[in-house]
Amino acid sequence: MKSRLLGGIAALLLAITGTVLLVVYVQGADNRALQGLDPVNVLVVKESIPAGTKAEDLNGKVQLESMPQSAVPEGALDRLNEQSGKITSVALEPGEQLLAARLVDPRDLLPGTVPVPAGLGEVTFLLAPERILGGRLEAGDKVTVYTSFKSEDGMPANANIPAEIQGWKQSTGLLFHDVLVTAVQKAAPETKDTSSGSTDKTVAMPNGSAFVTVARSDADAAKMVFGAEFGTMWLSKQTDTTAKSTPPVTTFGGLY
Repeated sequence: MKSRLLGGIAALLLAITGTVLLVVYVQGADNRALQGLDPVNVLVVKESIPAGTKAEDLNGKVQLESMPQSAVPEGALDRLNEQSGKITSVALEPGEQLLAARLVDPRDLLPGTVPVPAGLGEVTFLLAPERILGGRLEAGDKVTVYTSFKSEDGMPANANIPAEIQGWKQSTGLLFHDVLVTAVQKAAPETKDTSSGSTDKTVAMPNGSAFVTVARSDADAAKMVFGAEFGTMWLSKQTDTTAKSTPPVTTFGGLY
């Protein structure tokens, strides 16, 4: 009786051990198969990336994955530190590998331009330097658009505007975030004579106004055209950490 009990316990322990070993073996099968195919690391897109996105902005939008070498095409990237200054030439979708051919120097397309995302159009505005960061905007930047209006007669009483600004003759409001700049045409800045070995790092003054082209839907472009035609427009450059809110329209009465 005692021997049968010990035999049963031993059989149970062997069954448990066998099950554990089988599970471990199955879990390691994929890794063993991958090791047999010379795995390599490659950057894979994990969220939709529009055309014209700067390489510096791709961190967080791609991730490093290990794949069989046979499944990785020539030119696939495993790092971004050598792609500074380049932009995506086409829209990228989740799951596809990041290829060097998809990142280009903006100057290789058309001078100072970036591709227009699918579904959008382009519209150009002539803006003074102070309205475009002193002329420091470049193709590929994303901006926030503000418009200001001034009227001698004030806002019409029946205008479709917030009640709190009706009657005021001046107002400033935020139109859009994330507006892609696709081209900037401007005169070269005034240069200084540096032959004396001066270490002055002062930014040169821009030489006149610039044509700034942006990509936007037709409805949004109409609002920007209206703002530029009947008021004034200001562009604020965004960064990866720019906070985006929806502030109310600013008037003299609400400024303080």
